[in-house]
Amino acid sequence: MEQIAQIFSNDFGNTLLRFFICVLVNWIIVDRLYYRKAHRRDFYFTFMLISVAIFFLVYFMMGMDRGKATMGVGLGLFGIFSIMRYRTDTMPVREMTYLFIIVCLSVVHAMIDIEQTDPNHFADMGKLVVIDLIVVLAILLCEMKLKVQTTKLVQYDRIELIKPEKYDELKADLEQRLGIKILKIDVGGVDFLKDSAVLRITYEGHGAKDVDGQFTVRKSQWREV
Repeated sequence: MEQIAQIFSNDFGNTLLRFFICVLVNWIIVDRLYYRKAHRRDFYFTFMLISVAIFFLVYFMMGMDRGKATMGVGLGLFGIFSIMRYRTDTMPVREMTYLFIIVCLSVVHAMIDIEQTDPNHFADMGKLVVIDLIVVLAILLCEMKLKVQTTKLVQYDRIELIKPEKYDELKADLEQRLGIKILKIDVGGVDFLKDSAVLRITYEGHGAKDVDGQFTVRKSQWREV
């Protein structure tokens, strides 16, 4: 018991405190702000585990010589984002923003140097909590102010309606079939042999999942109706 108490009374105990604060803040962001609208369990899983991994990765990198720590952390994070860049599935912008916030908070909590022997120990910890509150408040305000817009790829069979002059008829037909309020329609690849086209539909939704990747359409091929 004395050894356990000694562990939590030294600098490593201070690190564990910062870790629990980091996990708690990231859990609030992911569970209460992101998941309530997106309902994506795969990204929930990814965000939380990346938060834990990044914290300890940066912490042990900072354990090196202080003169080389900044360069080591920079190269390590560059390698991490390089791996994420070459992932198979594309990540929506909203999810990518949340991922960037989670990574940044994990790095900040791991890199901040707060020693218990420092007279300003509690003041520095208070600054960290204030930073967390500012980030959470900013996300909350954006989520409350902006409506969620979800995209869905649809393989459409009535290609005669993809003409710009028939946009209203196309929109009405898609809304009747899908049961959603459509905001924007983009036309991708058109197959005249099969009388079908790939449409990217932007609509207001809560918890709807994207199906990007089901059809392969180059970015240059998209055009707005």
